[in-house]
Amino acid sequence: MNDRRVRFTLNGEPREVSVKPNDLLLNVIRDDEKLTGTKYGCGIGECGACTVHIDGRPVLACLELAVAAEGREIVTIEGLAGNGGALDPLQEAFLDNGAVQCGFCTPGMIMMGRALLDETPEPSEAEVRDYLRGTLCRCTGYASIVQSVIDAGAKEAAAD
Repeated sequence: MNDRRVRFTLNGEPREVSVKPNDLLLNVIRDDEKLTGTKYGCGIGECGACTVHIDGRPVLACLELAVAAEGREIVTIEGLAGNGGALDPLQEAFLDNGAVQCGFCTPGMIMMGRALLDETPEPSEAEVRDYLRGTLCRCTGYASIVQSVIDAGAKEAAAD
């Protein structure tokens, strides 16, 4: 197959990569760009571990072809940290609430939670649970994850 050059922005940095027409965005992020925070879980869009933001919206990178990234802005879990490496308030809330156990689902949960907070700054527990329903965790029971999203929303609202 013929490789194609694809240009996009990844965590604020312009990138140009050579991809095959059937290369998945997940593989380009992990293998070519060496950003391993985005996880390969199920490979069929069922677990949410591979969630990234494309143009500000959550997307499952295991279902997205790399060629579709042309001209787009992609943010991974590594890109949520601010200048100087300051953690995103949601990342801080995950640490404060002990929402990280094995850590495998954490990047997807945080990326989905951040998308929710960008849409709904102070979500209810029901809204958080509904928004995260497609992101699976086998360790936490979700209570600490849900509380982390609520706490981060409240903290951000108080800072405004």
